[in-house]
Amino acid sequence: MQGADDRLVDALRKGDLEHAPLPRPERKLLEFVAQLTRTSYRISPADTADLRAEGWRDPAIAEAVYVTAMFAWFNRVADAFGLADPGYLDRARRGEDVPIPAQKGQP
Repeated sequence: MQGADDRLVDALRKGDLEHAPLPRPERKLLEFVAQLTRTSYRISPADTADLRAEGWRDPAIAEAVYVTAMFAWFNRVADAFGLADPGYLDRARRGEDVPIPAQKGQP
């Protein structure tokens, strides 16, 4: 997260939303996607109403749902086909540089 406060980055890496220095609306959105990830069957219209009360509009809520679902889908596909974990997250947690693959047409 370029330009982000080190305390924020550290808390998010640890999954510690409670202590992450985030504005309330952002924290609520991240709590929502955490619930969507762990217990999606418990999501109700009240959950999205709570996000709207925090100032989130439907397109932003939908985008958060789509991105969360896309990552869940990809992880399941990778697991099903036994794709190897490149270890980027572990390397980042250790403070190591994580290589960014070159884009097509770039060195």
